Amino acid sequence: MARYLITRLGQALVIVVLVTMITFVILHLLPGGVARATLGKEATLEQLAAFNRDMGYDRPWVQQYVMYVERLLRGDLGYSFQLNQSVTEAIGQRLPKTMVLSLLSTLLAVVVAVPLGVVQAVRRNRWPDYAITALSLLAYATPIFFMGLMMIIVFSQVWPILPPEAPQGFTLGEVLADPAGLVLPTVTLAIVTIAVYSRYVRSSMVDNLNENYVRTARAKGLPEGRVVGRHTLRNGLFPVITLLGMYLPALFSGALVVESLFNFPGMGQLFWQAALKRDFPILFGVTLIIAVATVLGALLADLLYAAVDPRVRLRAGRA
Repeated sequence: MARYLITRLGQALVIVVLVTMITFVILHLLPGGVARATLGKEATLEQLAAFNRDMGYDRPWVQQYVMYVERLLRGDLGYSFQLNQSVTEAIGQRLPKTMVLSLLSTLLAVVVAVPLGVVQAVRRNRWPDYAITALSLLAYATPIFFMGLMMIIVFSQVWPILPPEAPQGFTLGEVLADPAGLVLPTVTLAIVTIAVYSRYVRSSMVDNLNENYVRTARAKGLPEGRVVGRHTLRNGLFPVITLLGMYLPALFSGALVVESLFNFPGMGQLFWQAALKRDFPILFGVTLIIAVATVLGALLADLLYAAVDPRVRLRAGRA
C-alpha cells in the first residue's frame, strides 16, 4: 500500500507542476500582457512599467516562473483590482459555500443513484429498468439551467413550498442557517449526476451479476438479497468511486450555472462575474484551484479504489 501511495502521490505532483506551467504560459499570452489585463485599458505606460517591475514580469521567463511558484506556495494567487481584495481572500470567502453545495448534491446523487442502478440491474429488461432508463436519459439531456427554472416554477410559484433564491450571506454559517434555500440548488445540481451514476451502477452490476462467483453464491442457496447486497454491490460500486473523483470539473461547471440561477454566492458565481468583467486574476485563480482539486479528486479516487479492491495494491506492488 505504501508503494502504491507513493506512486500515486508522485504522479499527482507531476500533474500539478504541469498545471502551474500551463497557467503561467496562458497568463503571459493575455492580450497586452499581464499588466494590461490586470490594470485595464486606462492604465498608462508608466503604470504598466511600474506594475511589471514590482511583480517581476520584466525578468527572464524562468525566473518569473520560479517567482510565480513561490507566490503560489505562499497562497498568493494575485490581487483583483476590480474587487479590491486578494484573489485568495475572494476565493476563501466563496469556496466553502460551493463545497457545501457540491458535497450535498454528490451525497444526494449517490444515495439515490446506487439503489436505482441496483434495481435496474436486478430488473433489467423489465418495466422498472425501462422507466428508470427513460427518466435518466431525459434528465441527462435536459440543460441544467432549464432544469433549475422548472424547479423554481414548480416549487416556488405553482406549489410555493421552497424559496426561489439560495441562502445569502458572507459567511458559511449564514448560508447553513437557511437549509430550505439549499434544497432547490442541491437537487438541481444532483439530478444530472444521478442520471450518470445510475447508468454506471447498472452497467457494472449487470456485468458482476453474470460472474462465476455470483452463480456460485446462488448455487450455495444464499438469499438473493445477500448475493446482490453483499457480494455484487461492492464490486459494482467501483465505477462510482472513480466518478466521485473525476466528476469534480463537471460539478463545478454545473455549480457555475446553478449558482448564477439561484443567486448563490459561491465560486461559480464569482467565476461568472469575473468573466463578465474580464477580471483575469480571479479567472486564473479559480482555474488553478479547480485544476488542483481535480488532480486531488483523481488521487482520492485511486486511493479509495485501492482500499476497496486489494488487487489494485497488489498489481501496483508488482509493477
